[in-house]
Amino acid sequence: MSVYQHFRPEERDFIDLVLHWKEYVESNYAQKLTDFLDPREQQILKIIVGNHPDVKFDFFGGVPGTERKRAILYPEYVTVEPDDYQIVLFEIEYPKKFVTIEHRQILGTLMSLGLKRGKFGDILLKDGTAQLLAAKEIGDYLTLQLESIGKASVSLKEVVLSEAVQISETWTEVSVTASSLRLDTVISALYNLSRQKSQLYIQQGLAKVNWTAIENPAFECGEGDILSVRGHGRAKIDEVAGKTKKDKWRIIGQKQK
Repeated sequence: MSVYQHFRPEERDFIDLVLHWKEYVESNYAQKLTDFLDPREQQILKIIVGNHPDVKFDFFGGVPGTERKRAILYPEYVTVEPDDYQIVLFEIEYPKKFVTIEHRQILGTLMSLGLKRGKFGDILLKDGTAQLLAAKEIGDYLTLQLESIGKASVSLKEVVLSEAVQISETWTEVSVTASSLRLDTVISALYNLSRQKSQLYIQQGLAKVNWTAIENPAFECGEGDILSVRGHGRAKIDEVAGKTKKDKWRIIGQKQK
């Protein structure tokens, strides 16, 4: 039975990468540090490595509550320390009295520097303070290259992880049922919208799965996915807990308040 049949076709390259990491740890008896992974990628890694007797794994995003995390795969006899994840925290210094900077502006600027999304983690914003979690190996490059965000001149100052602003997002647990795992059906269930309305959001490019706009209502959702619908916030699928007696899928997750 092929491992690929349990996942989406577009996830095949990442599956191959996880299999390579696992084989590396098995063959070399050494730990393997990954880039930052989104929740869906973390879920895939969990499924593929699973309860392997010789290969263990842990995730860390720099501070508690982050969505994007680096993983370390390691032999069972190795002890992993927080420093092994090689994560640095930068505070973005800018003229707060005169301008504001938003999450999408920071993200867009980072991508314009030619960096892979996997090289940086969560962007933390609170009361005018803007911080960025990044892979240590790109720290010097970021410091030199990031000079402006939008119309604001900026500079980066590295601070210790304990100085991270607290993540204040509030999520509430939800449990819903859906007739299928199609995106339009799942959105209808999670956001209490009509199927027609959810299809309209999708067709207009207003629905995202794992930060990517999906315009196919038949796209199949899975565990670890983060959904967002413009004007309705975000939702996470933590578990697809089988079917009910009425042959509906039971979905357990969280919604952002």
